[in-house]
Amino acid sequence: MGTYAVDVETLSLGILFARLVVGLVMAAHGTQKLFGWFGGFGLSKSGEYFAQLGFAPGRAFAAAASLGEIVSGLLVAFGFLGPVGPALMICVMVVAMISVHWQNGLFAQKGGIEVALLYAVGALGVALTGYGRYSLDASLGLASRWTTGATWAWLIAGVLGGFVNLALRRRSGTVRA
Repeated sequence: MGTYAVDVETLSLGILFARLVVGLVMAAHGTQKLFGWFGGFGLSKSGEYFAQLGFAPGRAFAAAASLGEIVSGLLVAFGFLGPVGPALMICVMVVAMISVHWQNGLFAQKGGIEVALLYAVGALGVALTGYGRYSLDASLGLASRWTTGATWAWLIAGVLGGFVNLALRRRSGTVRA
């Protein structure tokens, strides 16, 4: 039992704010890789980096990661298609945590997994609580279709998708910090 009663309106507003920040910032992060927006490197340089990480062809992997970040971010921000967006976000963040940040520890200051972990856990939290009253799923009558089993299936698929992507990686790639 919590220390206060849960008000559906307040809960829906809290989830809305979390969705908007996590979703829109993730989508913006993807546009950095794909288009070079917001000080990003764009697809060519991101592709070169992905190739250095062992993902070949680098440009294709960078495009897939970018699109995964943009699509997952927008699905979460708009509250559309239940756990699909969070699962996709988790998938991309599993790959980022392991291929780029793991060797640097926890904190972002040293290039660690901190930010990717926060995105993944934020996505998990949103998936498990649902999008709330202020979402496209609620407006379109789709919210009740996302059962607990379906949500977990999507989340597990997201994690497994990340590991499948990592399995495609060539270990001989030089990793930059």
